[in-house]
Amino acid sequence: MAIKANDIDILHRYAVGVMERSDHHAENVGAVALTLLGGVIWRAKPGSINIRQYDGNLANVVWWTSEFTGHKYAVSYNHETFEIEIREETVNGNVKHTLSNNTPPGEVREILSIL
Repeated sequence: MAIKANDIDILHRYAVGVMERSDHHAENVGAVALTLLGGVIWRAKPGSINIRQYDGNLANVVWWTSEFTGHKYAVSYNHETFEIEIREETVNGNVKHTLSNNTPPGEVREILSIL
């Protein structure tokens, strides 16, 4: 189940949760996660950001529709590769991009500017 991220309080709760989880078991994606979240807010069609819920808490999956292309994307953490993935349509869709703290902010901007 997902929740609409229509206000800053929900996005704040999501960012806090992502950063807490990155401090514990995903240290290699915390910085890029912040950059990516800002980029998703920038590129998303208003009202299209959804965050997965798990046991009543916000989880590590975000879906959004690009205002630029009209395509839907899913962003999630891959526990096997220790990277964040941007996928087409769903968390099982084709991987468009993989990101980690080694991905420069400028590259994240470039990626999102064409999605």
